Amino acid sequence: MKTFPLLSVTAAGALIVNLAWAVPAAQDRVYTADQNSNTVSVINPSTNMLLGQIKLGNQRPDVLSPLYKGEINVHGLGFSPDHQTLIAVSNGSNSVTFIDTATNKVKGTTYIGRSPHEGFFTADGREVWAVVRGENYISVIDPNTYKETGRINTTAGPGMVLFHPNGKQAFVVSSFNPVVEIIDVKSHKVVKQIKVVSPFSPFLQFTPDFKEVWMTHKDVGKVTRIDTGKLEVKGVFDTGMITNHLGFAKTDGGTFAYITIGGENAVKVFTMDNVPKLVATIPVGALPHGIWASDDGSRMYVGLENGDAVDVIDTASNKVIARVPVGQAPQALVYVSHAVPAGEGTANLVPRVNSEPINIALKPVSGAGKGFVVARNLGVIDSLEVSLFKLKPQTVYSVYVSGQKTPVASFKTNPMGMANGTAIGPLREVVNTLSAKDAGPSKIIVMEGEAPADSAKAVLVSGA
Repeated sequence: MKTFPLLSVTAAGALIVNLAWAVPAAQDRVYTADQNSNTVSVINPSTNMLLGQIKLGNQRPDVLSPLYKGEINVHGLGFSPDHQTLIAVSNGSNSVTFIDTATNKVKGTTYIGRSPHEGFFTADGREVWAVVRGENYISVIDPNTYKETGRINTTAGPGMVLFHPNGKQAFVVSSFNPVVEIIDVKSHKVVKQIKVVSPFSPFLQFTPDFKEVWMTHKDVGKVTRIDTGKLEVKGVFDTGMITNHLGFAKTDGGTFAYITIGGENAVKVFTMDNVPKLVATIPVGALPHGIWASDDGSRMYVGLENGDAVDVIDTASNKVIARVPVGQAPQALVYVSHAVPAGEGTANLVPRVNSEPINIALKPVSGAGKGFVVARNLGVIDSLEVSLFKLKPQTVYSVYVSGQKTPVASFKTNPMGMANGTAIGPLREVVNTLSAKDAGPSKIIVMEGEAPADSAKAVLVSGA
C-alpha cells in the first residue's frame, strides 16, 4: 500500500490538532463491492489498511458452471440505521446478501428480480428496498426473515433508492428513463414524478441538511439538484465525462460536494452555491466510481473501478493521502461508523484474492475519440476490458494487438458513440509487453469496422 504523510513539517499547530482529531475510529469500516472478484473488501479507515475480503463468489470466469452457487457481479451496498448490517446487491445472481458487520458473516441471502442494482434500509430499519433495474419495480425485503414481502411498481429501470430521515419519503432515480420518482414509504405508492435531463442516473445522495437531493447523470456528465421541500428541480450543472457517484463533506471551510469523474480520473469539488463553483480537481487513480465521506467529513473514500483500490482524500487539503488495495472493479463504496463494537473485526475475512491490474490509455490517431483498457489476471487466464468513447455512433470497431491478424474483440458503439466489453483469454504475455517500460512495437490498435490492423489508419492506439 502506498501511503502519504498526513501533514507537512511546516503545518500550523492548529491544523495538526484538527487533523489528529479527525482520524477515523478503529471501529469504523469502509466497504467496497467488488464486481469482478465477487468480494466485499473491508478497510479499517483509522489505519487505511485492507483487513481482508468477504468472499461472496468466485472470480470471473469461474461463474459459468451450471452448478455454481456463489454470487455474481457484487455491485451495490447499503447498511442498516444501527450500522450492524451491511447489504450487498449482486446484479448477476439477482441477490441481496445480508452481512453482520461485527463478524463479517453472511446472515442470509434473498433472491429477487432481474438485475438489481442498489438497495438500502428504510429510515426505521424495518424494510430493505432493492431496486430491480432489469424490470420495473422495487423489491421490499424483511431484514429479519430475508423474505421478499412486496413489490413497488416504478418506471422501468429504477437505479437507486434513498430515504429521507423523516421516514415518509423515498427518492428513486432511473437508469433508463429521465425521471425521479417520489414514493410514499407508508403506502408504497409513487406520489410524484420529476423530469430530469437524461435517462441514466446511477446514484443519488442527500445534502447534509437533507434540503436537497443531488443525482448524477453518467451518460451526459451532469448533476441535477432537487429541492426536497418543493419536490422540484433546483438546478443542473456540468461535471464531466462518466460522472459516477457523489458525496458531501462538512468542513471548517464549509460544505462541499465531491463528485467522481471517471473519464478524467479525478474527483471534482464543488461549492453548494445556487450556481455551484468548481473549487478543486483532485487527481486520483483509474476510473473513480463509488465515493463516501467519513461521518466527520474529514475524509472522502473513492473506489477506483479500474485501479482495484481505494483512494483516501483529506478534505482539509483536498489531496490523496493513501491508496488501499481492494477487490477487482470496485463499484459501490460506503463508510459505516461503529460497524465493529469491539475487537479487531477480522473474523471470516479472507486475504485479497486478486492481483494488481494493468491500465493502458488509448489515444486518437485522428479525431476526438478516446478510450482505455484494463487487464486483469483471472487465475489461469486474463481479461482485457475495453472502453471506447466519442466515436461514430452505431459503428463496429475491432480491437487488435499488433502482430495478430485477428481482433481480440469487436464492439458496436451505442447512439452516443460509446462501447465497452471484455475479452477473455491467455493475454498475459501480450499485456506484460504492452505495459513494460522498454516495450517494443507491440500495441493495442482500434480499427473502424473489420479493417486489418494498421497503426497509421487506426482510430485509437495505445502508447504515447
